[in-house]
Amino acid sequence: MDTMRDRFGPVVSRLLDEDPRVAVVLAEIGADAFARAQRKHPDRVINVGIREQLLVGTGAGLALAGLRPVMHTFASFLVERPFEQVKLDFGHQGVGGVLVSAAGSFDWPAGGFTHMSPGDVALLDTLDGWTVHVPGHPDEAETLLRHAVAAGDDKVYVRLSVQSNGRGLPVDGARFHTVREGRAGVVVAVGPMLDNVLAATEGLDLTVLYATTVRPFDGEALRRATGAGAAADVVLVEPYLAGTSTAAANDALADVPHRVLGLGVGRAELRRYGQMDEHMAAHGLDARSLRERITGFLGARIHGSPGVVITGAPEARHGLPYSPV
Repeated sequence: MDTMRDRFGPVVSRLLDEDPRVAVVLAEIGADAFARAQRKHPDRVINVGIREQLLVGTGAGLALAGLRPVMHTFASFLVERPFEQVKLDFGHQGVGGVLVSAAGSFDWPAGGFTHMSPGDVALLDTLDGWTVHVPGHPDEAETLLRHAVAAGDDKVYVRLSVQSNGRGLPVDGARFHTVREGRAGVVVAVGPMLDNVLAATEGLDLTVLYATTVRPFDGEALRRATGAGAAADVVLVEPYLAGTSTAAANDALADVPHRVLGLGVGRAELRRYGQMDEHMAAHGLDARSLRERITGFLGARIHGSPGVVITGAPEARHGLPYSPV
């Protein structure tokens, strides 16, 4: 299966052909994917070299000139390193653009901590008005990229990852989707976390919501899933910094007795970089760990199948039965 980033170049290249407002700004990373587009549109495909602050500043300048800029590099270089430019050149100037990242939390462990950015979404949360898409499959990435570019002059962040669910679901760039219904609590699975969440909660009396657009946060969907006026237990499973969306969930349920558990990437730096699946397990995001953490949080409220053992979680696919051992 191709990756989300494999889709990025062809999709945005087609958008360059279709819409004369679209421009692409690169900082060397990903330039090969736009070599042909750059020959066709040399005035709208710009590679500034390894200068990430200039990447964002150039994109903002294009936006001020009436274009729709798409800026791309690794998340640590796109959100963290030029954060002041994101804050001032877009937010303060009141213009919009599309930031498209790759290698967010630990997609490329061999690159070390300089190439990891589990705090990217939390950092953007300190700014006003950003839409954040976190696709969980290449098909969803293609849809959400088109949504982002077509979103008028809005500020949009699209977080691409090599982590992927087994198949894509229909996404609309706005709402959470109910994948499974239950009565003992709600688990919100963000983007590529869905397969592991479904494997971890198999046989448990839980509702599973699927979120690929996390900002704005779909508080209405969460309220419906918990049942308005009833006590609610909510678990958020995010592929970035743990607890990033707990405030949004608390706000959505402010008038309802509730508890929220935020699961995601921990703050401790893992210096033995290893492989991506080892990082998943170390942060407790594999299916077995998720099941233990979710059932531990819900305690006596959860009614499931105690004999179920998760054995093949990374290969688990939603829509298929998970076989107990």
